[in-house]
Amino acid sequence: MQLNDIEAFAADQDRGAWLELHHPVDGKPTGLKVLVAGPDSNTQARARLALVDDLTSATDLTGHVSAENRELCRLHNLARCVLGWDVMADGQQVPFNFAAVVRLLKAGTWVQAQIDAFADDRRRFMPGAR
Repeated sequence: MQLNDIEAFAADQDRGAWLELHHPVDGKPTGLKVLVAGPDSNTQARARLALVDDLTSATDLTGHVSAENRELCRLHNLARCVLGWDVMADGQQVPFNFAAVVRLLKAGTWVQAQIDAFADDRRRFMPGAR
């Protein structure tokens, strides 16, 4: 491996990889699909920087960030790693935007867990893994 290989791998991760969410109990595919940026992508790097800014903004005068604000910052960080999706609600395609991704993440901690684990798994973003 050479430096240019590493750089190309990181750039490729910005294109993302598809994750189909699976039911939290029976493990069956839900049909809900999200396009997630890889852990070495510029997208995730920017999300980490935004997380620091969000936490700074949420800090009170004593230097404390409430648990509620900390959790919201964490969800926003994860939402920034989602690049696109194929999500339906009431038989209609849900428009992709940041607020809608946050809504999906708030719908279930199992959704958060699957997206978070996927976003951190470099193997999912290796050429040929898709």
